[in-house]
Amino acid sequence: MTELVRLYGQIAILRKGPQDVPAVGLLLLLTGIAYFAVNVVMVLLLPVMSGPWLRALLLDVTFTVAWYWTLLRLTGRGERFVQTASAILGYRTVLTPLSLSSQWLVRLLGDNETWQLPASLVYIVVVVWMIAASSRVLHAALEWPMAACVALVILELLGSWMLMFTLLPGLR
Repeated sequence: MTELVRLYGQIAILRKGPQDVPAVGLLLLLTGIAYFAVNVVMVLLLPVMSGPWLRALLLDVTFTVAWYWTLLRLTGRGERFVQTASAILGYRTVLTPLSLSSQWLVRLLGDNETWQLPASLVYIVVVVWMIAASSRVLHAALEWPMAACVALVILELLGSWMLMFTLLPGLR
């Protein structure tokens, strides 16, 4: 287990890629469960979201897996799905505490004129970092130019947010 956390951490800091993840379906399932569990714990500790956050989390996991399954199938790289999806969910599991903590800080300090900008900058850096990590994983999986992978990752994020706010209007 420690080796997996280390591997996902290496993916998060852009030193390894999906090719380093074992192509085992059970690993994808366990990584998805870990991602879900870490998010639940973080949301309970730091009330980042209100409204139907648990349904939003289920939708997030489902959309992420469906996005990468569809993308890899459409591009003829379906055999790389398990490793790619495991890498995406794995590095996100490792970065979730940082991501949700920075999001919580933005909400907490949103009205504080002194700390609003620094908190927002930290959150933006984390989002850019996550886009870079996802793009690197996708680049390794698709072997496409990095710019195209960045565009696909941003499209994934926008699609996920639009789907969540459309299907879960009470989410904040």
